[in-house]
Amino acid sequence: MSIRIATFNAENLFRRPAVFGLADDGRRKEVLDDFAELVALLDRETYQEADKARIAELIVEHGAHDTEAGGARPFLVNQPRGGAKLYTVSPDADPAVRIVAKGRSAWAGWAELVRDDIRWAAVENTARVIAEVDADILLTVEVEDRLTLDRFNSQVLGGAIGHDPYPFNLLVDGNDSRGIDVGILSRFPVTSVRSHLFDPGADGRPVFSRDCPEFEVEVGGEPLWILGNHFKSKGFGRAADNDRRRRAQAARVREIYEAALTRSPRVVVAGDLNDSLASPPVRLLLDAGLREAMTHESYGANPPGTHGTGKRDEQKLDYLLFSPQLWERVTNVGVERRGIWAPRTFPSFDTVTSKADHASDHAALFADLTL
Repeated sequence: MSIRIATFNAENLFRRPAVFGLADDGRRKEVLDDFAELVALLDRETYQEADKARIAELIVEHGAHDTEAGGARPFLVNQPRGGAKLYTVSPDADPAVRIVAKGRSAWAGWAELVRDDIRWAAVENTARVIAEVDADILLTVEVEDRLTLDRFNSQVLGGAIGHDPYPFNLLVDGNDSRGIDVGILSRFPVTSVRSHLFDPGADGRPVFSRDCPEFEVEVGGEPLWILGNHFKSKGFGRAADNDRRRRAQAARVREIYEAALTRSPRVVVAGDLNDSLASPPVRLLLDAGLREAMTHESYGANPPGTHGTGKRDEQKLDYLLFSPQLWERVTNVGVERRGIWAPRTFPSFDTVTSKADHASDHAALFADLTL
Protein backbone atom coordinates (compact mmCIF):
# COMPACT_ATOMS: atom_id res chain seq x y z
CA MET A 1 0.00 0.00 0.00
CA SER A 2 1.33 3.42 -0.98
CA ILE A 3 0.49 6.44 1.20
CA ARG A 4 1.45 10.11 1.11
CA ILE A 5 2.33 12.05 4.26
CA ALA A 6 2.69 15.85 4.14
CA THR A 7 3.15 18.95 6.28
CA PHE A 8 2.00 22.47 5.43
CA ASN A 9 2.19 25.76 7.31
CA ALA A 10 -1.06 27.33 6.08
CA GLU A 11 -0.61 30.68 7.90
CA ASN A 12 -4.12 30.43 9.37
CA LEU A 13 -7.15 29.44 7.33
CA PHE A 14 -9.71 32.24 7.76
CA ARG A 15 -8.42 34.90 10.15
CA ARG A 16 -4.94 35.90 11.24
CA PRO A 17 -3.58 38.65 13.48
CA ALA A 18 -3.58 41.90 11.53
CA VAL A 19 0.03 42.58 12.53
CA PHE A 20 1.14 39.64 10.35
CA GLY A 21 -0.05 41.60 7.33
CA LEU A 22 2.26 44.57 7.95
CA ALA A 23 4.64 45.07 5.03
CA ASP A 24 7.31 46.60 7.28
CA ASP A 25 9.20 43.68 8.88
CA GLY A 26 10.72 45.95 11.52
CA ARG A 27 7.36 47.34 12.57
CA ARG A 28 5.83 43.84 12.70
CA LYS A 29 8.64 42.64 14.95
CA GLU A 30 8.30 45.70 17.20
CA VAL A 31 4.55 45.16 17.69
CA LEU A 32 4.90 41.44 18.39
CA ASP A 33 7.77 42.02 20.81
CA ASP A 34 5.71 44.64 22.65
CA PHE A 35 2.73 42.28 22.76
CA ALA A 36 4.88 39.49 24.18
CA GLU A 37 6.27 41.87 26.80
CA LEU A 38 2.75 43.01 27.75
CA VAL A 39 1.52 39.42 28.13
CA ALA A 40 4.52 38.56 30.32
CA LEU A 41 3.94 41.61 32.52
CA LEU A 42 0.23 40.90 32.88
CA ASP A 43 0.98 37.36 34.04
CA ARG A 44 2.96 38.56 37.06
CA GLU A 45 1.44 37.70 40.41
CA THR A 46 2.07 41.21 41.77
CA TYR A 47 2.43 44.40 39.76
CA GLN A 48 5.19 46.65 41.03
CA GLU A 49 4.95 50.39 40.27
CA ALA A 50 7.46 49.97 37.43
CA ASP A 51 5.34 47.14 36.02
CA LYS A 52 2.22 49.29 36.13
CA ALA A 53 3.99 52.15 34.39
CA ARG A 54 5.26 49.89 31.60
CA ILE A 55 1.88 48.16 31.14
CA ALA A 56 0.18 51.55 30.82
CA GLU A 57 2.87 52.75 28.41
CA LEU A 58 2.42 49.74 26.13
CA ILE A 59 -1.36 50.03 26.17
CA VAL A 60 -1.27 53.74 25.27
CA GLU A 61 1.52 53.40 22.69
CA HIS A 62 -0.49 50.88 20.67
CA GLY A 63 -3.95 52.30 21.35
CA ALA A 64 -4.99 49.06 23.04
CA HIS A 65 -7.43 51.02 25.22
CA ASP A 66 -9.06 52.86 22.29
CA THR A 67 -12.38 51.14 21.66
CA GLU A 68 -13.03 53.40 18.66
CA ALA A 69 -9.86 52.28 16.87
CA GLY A 70 -11.23 48.90 15.83
CA GLY A 71 -8.82 47.08 13.54
CA ALA A 72 -6.41 50.02 13.53
CA ARG A 73 -4.93 48.89 16.86
CA PRO A 74 -2.68 45.80 16.70
CA PHE A 75 -3.82 44.40 20.05
CA LEU A 76 -6.22 45.07 22.89
CA VAL A 77 -6.78 44.15 26.51
CA ASN A 78 -10.12 42.41 26.86
CA GLN A 79 -11.88 43.33 30.11
CA PRO A 80 -15.24 41.49 30.33
CA ARG A 81 -18.15 43.52 31.65
CA GLY A 82 -18.85 43.10 35.31
CA GLY A 83 -15.38 41.80 36.12
CA ALA A 84 -12.56 43.44 38.03
CA LYS A 85 -10.59 45.86 35.84
CA LEU A 86 -6.93 46.06 34.92
CA TYR A 87 -7.04 49.76 34.13
CA THR A 88 -9.19 52.85 33.98
CA VAL A 89 -9.12 55.51 31.27
CA SER A 90 -9.13 59.26 31.87
CA PRO A 91 -8.60 61.08 28.54
CA ASP A 92 -7.70 64.35 30.25
CA ALA A 93 -5.13 62.76 32.55
CA ASP A 94 -1.46 62.05 31.86
CA PRO A 95 -1.07 59.19 31.39
CA ALA A 96 -4.54 58.51 30.03
CA VAL A 97 -4.43 54.91 31.31
CA ARG A 98 -4.04 54.12 35.01
CA ILE A 99 -3.40 50.52 36.15
CA VAL A 100 -5.65 49.78 39.12
CA ALA A 101 -5.18 46.01 39.48
CA LYS A 102 -2.55 44.86 41.97
CA GLY A 103 -1.68 41.65 40.11
CA ARG A 104 -2.83 38.88 37.79
CA SER A 105 -5.44 37.48 40.19
CA ALA A 106 -6.93 40.92 40.84
CA TRP A 107 -8.62 41.39 37.46
CA ALA A 108 -10.50 39.37 34.87
CA GLY A 109 -9.45 39.53 31.23
CA TRP A 110 -6.60 38.97 28.79
CA ALA A 111 -4.53 40.56 26.04
CA GLU A 112 -5.17 39.51 22.45
CA LEU A 113 -4.04 40.43 18.96
CA VAL A 114 -6.66 42.06 16.72
CA ARG A 115 -7.52 39.81 13.77
CA ASP A 116 -8.31 40.51 10.13
CA ASP A 117 -10.24 38.28 7.76
CA ILE A 118 -7.95 36.65 5.21
CA ARG A 119 -8.86 37.37 1.60
CA TRP A 120 -11.09 34.67 0.17
CA ALA A 121 -8.67 34.18 -2.73
CA ALA A 122 -5.91 33.30 -0.24
CA VAL A 123 -8.17 30.81 1.54
CA GLU A 124 -9.01 29.13 -1.76
CA ASN A 125 -5.34 29.02 -2.75
CA THR A 126 -4.55 27.32 0.55
CA ALA A 127 -7.12 24.69 -0.35
CA ARG A 128 -5.59 24.36 -3.84
CA VAL A 129 -2.21 23.53 -2.33
CA ILE A 130 -3.77 20.85 -0.16
CA ALA A 131 -5.77 19.46 -3.09
CA GLU A 132 -2.71 19.32 -5.34
CA VAL A 133 -0.60 17.55 -2.70
CA ASP A 134 -3.50 15.15 -2.08
CA ALA A 135 -1.87 13.64 0.99
CA ASP A 136 -3.42 10.75 2.88
CA ILE A 137 -2.17 12.27 6.14
CA LEU A 138 -1.55 16.03 6.33
CA LEU A 139 -0.13 17.86 9.33
CA THR A 140 -1.51 21.41 9.32
CA VAL A 141 0.47 24.21 11.00
CA GLU A 142 -0.91 27.64 11.99
CA VAL A 143 -4.60 26.83 12.23
CA GLU A 144 -6.85 28.85 14.53
CA ASP A 145 -8.82 26.00 16.14
CA ARG A 146 -10.56 22.70 15.38
CA LEU A 147 -13.82 24.37 14.34
CA THR A 148 -11.90 26.36 11.74
CA LEU A 149 -10.10 23.25 10.50
CA ASP A 150 -13.38 21.37 10.21
CA ARG A 151 -15.11 24.28 8.45
CA PHE A 152 -12.22 24.71 6.02
CA ASN A 153 -12.18 20.97 5.31
CA SER A 154 -15.88 20.74 4.54
CA GLN A 155 -16.74 24.16 3.08
CA VAL A 156 -13.59 25.19 1.21
CA LEU A 157 -11.60 22.08 0.40
CA GLY A 158 -14.68 19.92 -0.03
CA GLY A 159 -16.97 22.73 -1.22
CA ALA A 160 -15.45 25.60 -3.19
CA ILE A 161 -12.48 23.58 -4.50
CA GLY A 162 -14.37 20.34 -5.03
CA HIS A 163 -11.76 18.07 -3.47
CA ASP A 164 -12.97 15.20 -1.32
CA PRO A 165 -12.94 16.41 2.31
CA TYR A 166 -10.94 14.41 4.80
CA PRO A 167 -13.05 12.07 6.96
CA PHE A 168 -10.88 12.71 10.02
CA ASN A 169 -9.58 16.01 11.42
CA LEU A 170 -8.27 16.87 14.85
CA LEU A 171 -6.64 19.81 16.60
CA VAL A 172 -5.79 20.53 20.24
CA ASP A 173 -5.61 24.24 21.09
CA GLY A 174 -2.10 25.23 22.17
CA ASN A 175 -0.57 27.87 24.42
CA ASP A 176 0.05 30.53 21.76
CA SER A 177 -2.21 33.53 22.27
CA ARG A 178 -2.12 34.26 18.51
CA GLY A 179 -4.22 31.16 17.78
CA ILE A 180 -1.70 29.35 15.58
CA ASP A 181 -2.04 25.68 16.41
CA VAL A 182 -1.11 22.29 14.97
CA GLY A 183 -3.76 19.94 13.56
CA ILE A 184 -4.20 16.96 11.29
CA LEU A 185 -6.31 15.95 8.29
CA SER A 186 -6.39 12.22 7.55
CA ARG A 187 -8.03 9.63 5.34
CA PHE A 188 -7.12 7.02 7.93
CA PRO A 189 -8.74 6.86 11.38
CA VAL A 190 -7.10 9.05 14.04
CA THR A 191 -7.58 6.75 17.00
CA SER A 192 -5.99 8.79 19.78
CA VAL A 193 -4.03 11.93 20.59
CA ARG A 194 -1.53 12.66 23.35
CA SER A 195 -1.02 16.29 24.34
CA HIS A 196 2.15 17.84 25.78
CA LEU A 197 0.76 21.32 26.37
CA PHE A 198 1.98 21.52 29.92
CA ASP A 199 5.32 19.73 29.72
CA PRO A 200 7.55 22.05 31.77
CA GLY A 201 10.85 23.48 30.58
CA ALA A 202 13.85 24.37 32.74
CA ASP A 203 12.16 27.63 33.79
CA GLY A 204 9.00 25.83 34.88
CA ARG A 205 6.93 27.23 32.01
CA PRO A 206 5.45 25.01 29.29
CA VAL A 207 8.19 24.12 26.83
CA PHE A 208 5.81 24.16 23.84
CA SER A 209 4.02 27.24 22.54
CA ARG A 210 1.88 25.22 20.14
CA ASP A 211 1.99 21.78 21.78
CA CYS A 212 3.60 18.66 20.34
CA PRO A 213 0.49 16.54 19.83
CA GLU A 214 1.03 12.84 19.17
CA PHE A 215 -1.60 11.69 16.68
CA GLU A 216 -2.09 7.93 16.51
CA VAL A 217 -3.27 7.04 13.00
CA GLU A 218 -4.37 3.53 12.11
CA VAL A 219 -2.83 2.56 8.76
CA GLY A 220 -3.26 -0.99 7.49
CA GLY A 221 -4.39 -2.18 10.89
CA GLU A 222 -1.24 -0.88 12.63
CA PRO A 223 -0.52 2.39 14.43
CA LEU A 224 1.52 5.16 12.85
CA TRP A 225 2.40 8.07 15.13
CA ILE A 226 2.61 11.65 13.82
CA LEU A 227 4.33 14.08 16.20
CA GLY A 228 3.24 17.59 15.11
CA ASN A 229 5.41 20.61 15.82
CA HIS A 230 5.74 24.35 15.39
CA PHE A 231 8.93 25.48 17.12
CA LYS A 232 9.66 29.02 18.34
CA SER A 233 10.38 31.37 15.47
CA LYS A 234 13.59 33.34 14.97
CA GLY A 235 11.81 36.52 14.02
CA PHE A 236 10.42 37.90 17.27
CA GLY A 237 12.07 38.40 20.65
CA ARG A 238 15.77 38.07 21.57
CA ALA A 239 17.66 35.74 19.24
CA ALA A 240 19.53 34.00 22.08
CA ASP A 241 16.29 33.34 23.97
CA ASN A 242 14.62 31.99 20.82
CA ASP A 243 17.57 29.69 20.11
CA ARG A 244 17.43 28.29 23.65
CA ARG A 245 13.68 27.76 23.36
CA ARG A 246 13.96 25.84 20.09
CA ARG A 247 16.74 23.68 21.50
CA ALA A 248 14.64 22.89 24.59
CA GLN A 249 11.67 22.06 22.37
CA ALA A 250 13.82 19.78 20.22
CA ALA A 251 15.20 18.01 23.29
CA ARG A 252 11.68 17.33 24.56
CA VAL A 253 10.48 16.18 21.13
CA ARG A 254 13.40 13.75 21.02
CA GLU A 255 12.24 12.29 24.34
CA ILE A 256 8.66 12.03 23.06
CA TYR A 257 9.90 10.40 19.85
CA GLU A 258 11.99 7.83 21.71
CA ALA A 259 9.02 6.99 23.93
CA ALA A 260 6.78 6.63 20.86
CA LEU A 261 9.24 4.13 19.39
CA THR A 262 8.52 1.79 22.29
CA ARG A 263 4.89 1.65 21.11
CA SER A 264 5.53 1.42 17.37
CA PRO A 265 8.51 1.57 14.99
CA ARG A 266 6.42 3.78 12.67
CA VAL A 267 6.93 7.36 13.90
CA VAL A 268 7.05 10.69 12.01
CA VAL A 269 8.18 14.01 13.49
CA ALA A 270 6.66 16.71 11.28
CA GLY A 271 5.97 20.43 11.09
CA ASP A 272 7.62 23.84 11.05
CA LEU A 273 10.80 23.65 13.15
CA ASN A 274 11.83 27.23 12.28
CA ASP A 275 15.49 26.27 11.88
CA SER A 276 17.86 24.94 9.26
CA LEU A 277 18.95 21.35 8.71
CA ALA A 278 22.39 22.03 10.22
CA SER A 279 21.07 23.85 13.32
CA PRO A 280 21.61 22.43 16.84
CA PRO A 281 17.86 21.82 17.46
CA VAL A 282 17.42 19.84 14.25
CA ARG A 283 20.71 18.01 14.81
CA LEU A 284 19.35 16.83 18.17
CA LEU A 285 16.55 15.06 16.31
CA LEU A 286 18.73 13.70 13.53
CA ASP A 287 21.17 12.30 16.10
CA ALA A 288 18.27 10.26 17.49
CA GLY A 289 18.16 8.32 14.22
CA LEU A 290 15.48 10.32 12.42
CA ARG A 291 15.98 10.96 8.68
CA GLU A 292 14.71 14.07 6.87
CA ALA A 293 12.60 13.76 3.74
CA MET A 294 14.47 16.29 1.59
CA THR A 295 17.75 14.37 2.05
CA HIS A 296 16.18 11.37 0.26
CA GLU A 297 17.78 10.53 -3.08
CA SER A 298 14.47 11.03 -4.87
CA TYR A 299 14.50 14.75 -4.02
CA GLY A 300 17.74 15.21 -5.92
CA ALA A 301 19.30 18.65 -6.35
CA ASN A 302 16.08 20.63 -6.02
CA PRO A 303 16.03 23.85 -3.93
CA PRO A 304 16.93 23.17 -0.27
CA GLY A 305 14.33 25.42 1.38
CA THR A 306 10.60 25.38 2.05
CA HIS A 307 10.06 29.04 2.95
CA GLY A 308 9.90 31.96 0.54
CA THR A 309 11.94 31.29 -2.59
CA GLY A 310 13.46 28.19 -0.99
CA LYS A 311 16.80 28.92 -2.64
CA ARG A 312 18.90 29.07 0.54
CA ASP A 313 19.68 26.47 3.21
CA GLU A 314 18.36 28.87 5.87
CA GLN A 315 14.93 28.71 4.22
CA LYS A 316 14.58 25.05 5.17
CA LEU A 317 11.98 25.39 7.95
CA ASP A 318 9.46 22.59 7.33
CA TYR A 319 10.24 18.95 8.07
CA LEU A 320 9.15 15.37 7.67
CA LEU A 321 11.46 13.30 9.86
CA PHE A 322 11.06 9.51 9.65
CA SER A 323 11.98 6.74 12.03
CA PRO A 324 14.40 4.14 10.56
CA GLN A 325 11.67 1.65 9.62
CA LEU A 326 9.63 4.29 7.80
CA TRP A 327 12.71 5.77 6.10
CA GLU A 328 13.32 2.43 4.40
CA ARG A 329 9.81 2.72 2.93
CA VAL A 330 10.14 6.23 1.44
CA THR A 331 9.94 6.14 -2.36
CA ASN A 332 9.44 9.76 -3.39
CA VAL A 333 9.75 13.25 -1.88
CA GLY A 334 8.43 16.52 -3.30
CA VAL A 335 7.62 20.14 -2.47
CA GLU A 336 4.53 22.02 -3.71
CA ARG A 337 5.59 25.67 -4.08
CA ARG A 338 2.90 27.06 -6.39
CA GLY A 339 0.87 28.53 -3.52
CA ILE A 340 3.72 31.00 -2.86
CA TRP A 341 4.09 34.31 -4.69
CA ALA A 342 7.70 34.39 -5.94
CA PRO A 343 7.41 35.47 -9.60
CA ARG A 344 11.14 35.86 -10.18
CA THR A 345 11.90 32.36 -8.91
CA PHE A 346 9.18 29.88 -9.90
CA PRO A 347 5.63 29.84 -11.32
CA SER A 348 2.65 30.08 -9.00
CA PHE A 349 -0.93 28.92 -9.52
CA ASP A 350 -2.76 31.14 -12.00
CA THR A 351 -4.96 32.23 -9.10
CA VAL A 352 -1.95 33.52 -7.12
CA THR A 353 -1.43 37.04 -8.48
CA SER A 354 0.21 38.79 -5.51
CA LYS A 355 1.41 38.17 -1.99
CA ALA A 356 -1.99 39.29 -0.74
CA ASP A 357 -3.71 36.26 -2.20
CA HIS A 358 -0.98 33.63 -1.95
CA ALA A 359 -1.73 30.55 0.11
CA SER A 360 1.24 30.91 2.44
CA ASP A 361 4.92 31.85 2.38
CA HIS A 362 5.64 28.19 3.17
CA ALA A 363 5.62 25.37 0.64
CA ALA A 364 3.99 22.04 1.39
CA LEU A 365 6.43 19.16 1.86
CA PHE A 366 5.30 15.61 1.09
CA ALA A 367 6.69 12.08 0.93
CA ASP A 368 5.33 8.85 -0.51
CA LEU A 369 5.88 5.59 1.36
CA THR A 370 5.11 1.96 0.62
CA LEU A 371 3.79 0.25 3.73
